[in-house]
Amino acid sequence: MTKKPDKSGPGGARVLRTRVKKKSGLKESSRRWLERHLNDPYVQRSKADGYRSRAAYKLIEIDDKHHLLKPGMRVIDLGAAPGGWCQVAADRTKSSLDAPHVVGIDYLEMDAVPGATILQLDFLDPDAPEKLTQALGGEPDVVLSDMAAPTTGHRRTDHLRTMHLCEVAADFAMSVLRPGGHFLAKTFQGGTEAGLLDALKRNFRSVHHVKPPASRDESVELYLLAKDFKGRQPSQD
Repeated sequence: MTKKPDKSGPGGARVLRTRVKKKSGLKESSRRWLERHLNDPYVQRSKADGYRSRAAYKLIEIDDKHHLLKPGMRVIDLGAAPGGWCQVAADRTKSSLDAPHVVGIDYLEMDAVPGATILQLDFLDPDAPEKLTQALGGEPDVVLSDMAAPTTGHRRTDHLRTMHLCEVAADFAMSVLRPGGHFLAKTFQGGTEAGLLDALKRNFRSVHHVKPPASRDESVELYLLAKDFKGRQPSQD
């Protein structure tokens, strides 16, 4: 690999341009992906800033604009690995080691995040919702989800699988959020299911899609933001 200075990236940080040489056994598509990843200014900035992944800047940019995270808030992060969103949430809510009020969950193993409680568990496990709320110790103010299903290479299949995760996350959020709370989840371009949007619009005071600058231009991902939860309706027995 060779490096040379390039133009400034996000935040004015200097970007080093890395070229990946062609090697036997490395597919051209893989070489191009690796070169793009290494040259991504958000990847370089995340290493300099100590974040686990470039995805941290997606939450930072969304929060800077929409003001979701405030000191003292309780937060649940679904699909937390490798921990970038937990890092941002813990920092912005001032969650401490002694009294963490951020809980992340993922079936993948991940390193501890200061100020966050991490559950290694599949969110789709029937016991997961109860374990999350028990670990948090109260109703969350914010439910975050950067979950995406492992890609199959078939765009329609990948879209449907990730949309299912978004729907399950939304159902969970509406069952646990405190009144006035917020829900933010990954979705894909190509249409959020009408039923999900209708349910969110009934239960939140504002619902819309956002695409932060840190989300790559060629990416089909969007984020579904539902703000100001109206509260759960009393059951009709």
